[in-house]
Amino acid sequence: MSTDRQIFRVRGGRPLNGVVRPQGNKNEALPVLAAACLTDEALTFENLPDIEDVRQMLEILKAIGVEVRYPDPSRTDLVEVQARTAPASDIPGSLSALLRGSVTLAGPLLARTGRVFLPRPGGDRIGRRRLDTHILALQALGAKIKIFPDGYELTADRLVGADILLDEASVTGTENAVCAAAFAEGETIIRHAACEPHVQNLCHLLVKMGAQIDGIGSNILRVRGVGSLHGATHRIGPDYLEVGSFLALGAVTGGDLWIEDPDIENMRMIRLVFSRLGIEAREELKDGQTCLHVPPDQSREILMDLGGAIPHIDSAPWPGFPADMTSVALVTATQCKGTVLLHEKLFESRLFFTDRLISMGARIVLCDPHRAIIMGPTPLFGAVVSSPDIRAGMAMLIAALCAQGESVIQNINQIDRGFSNIDGRLIALGADIRREEA
Repeated sequence: MSTDRQIFRVRGGRPLNGVVRPQGNKNEALPVLAAACLTDEALTFENLPDIEDVRQMLEILKAIGVEVRYPDPSRTDLVEVQARTAPASDIPGSLSALLRGSVTLAGPLLARTGRVFLPRPGGDRIGRRRLDTHILALQALGAKIKIFPDGYELTADRLVGADILLDEASVTGTENAVCAAAFAEGETIIRHAACEPHVQNLCHLLVKMGAQIDGIGSNILRVRGVGSLHGATHRIGPDYLEVGSFLALGAVTGGDLWIEDPDIENMRMIRLVFSRLGIEAREELKDGQTCLHVPPDQSREILMDLGGAIPHIDSAPWPGFPADMTSVALVTATQCKGTVLLHEKLFESRLFFTDRLISMGARIVLCDPHRAIIMGPTPLFGAVVSSPDIRAGMAMLIAALCAQGESVIQNINQIDRGFSNIDGRLIALGADIRREEA
């Protein structure tokens, strides 16, 4: 069902209490689905998030000839995908324009078919998102490129291993390179590789399929090419970015929140940054399960740097603070006592949503496209707002839930792209939120 013309009507000021479980990792789901193009055998995925971006990726796969099956009709999180015959090498432009993650098909299709036409992908409006790293890595493996007004054609009679230094630690660039290298002759070394949890889990899936990869979790991957890959079953890990969003929601609403299956190891930097905002999430047992507990007694007082200097929150490649968490950290800081400088180093338009928060009463100085100074705490008041991207959408939802009065959030299809049944899960925690037609 399209949500292009739906809104969220939110009455804030209510604490969120109870237990919540994060969905499967969106950023892992898209590249592992793309990896199904590497074999004619079936891949079975568990814990697949039921979100718009995943549904869009499945539509693209079906459009290029990949079979998509649901073994259990009652479960949307269990999906079987099989490229029984070589998929079509032209990614449909009309579908690709809706999904930035379609770019992860470039490496698998090039490896399987020797050709791929990659339309210019769509997705979040958060600034320029270059494809140079992807193209340069595939060229190093032997691909030839032709550039057209509507996209890029990559061809390769054969792929040959190479020693590649990526010009940036691109997540999707690394994913494309490792998928193509799995079929390349000889050994490929990928230096300055991204090592986010979703990149690691893609590599683990490829190893299950028969690939030979060393260095998983580091920024140097060594891939020895193999002649073919086979089917496998893969469980997608919990979305640590959603865990961070729930952590923020519990803290700013003053609730008593328990987060199940929280992926503790991958939450270390997010928890460290939130602790500097005076927010603690404790690792505790509940009903025999390890949870992150966000108790109501938060100080929400920003910890100054040594000597009393204003602290920074800086985004960085893994294991640094994720760029996708900066929007959530920014709105959280408006409810904390003190001043903090937030520096989003990657995308030049991600912070432009701050004008919506200012209209709700936040004290924020947008210094330039990458930096904002937040002075808190400030009471927020309901307003009519919208979102340019998935992460800003969640940030606006957090703001609305801690604001006094009623807010209307427009363009909620952006939120639905990345968060499954978010309104239903929030209602279960005590939120006053309704989905309505615009």
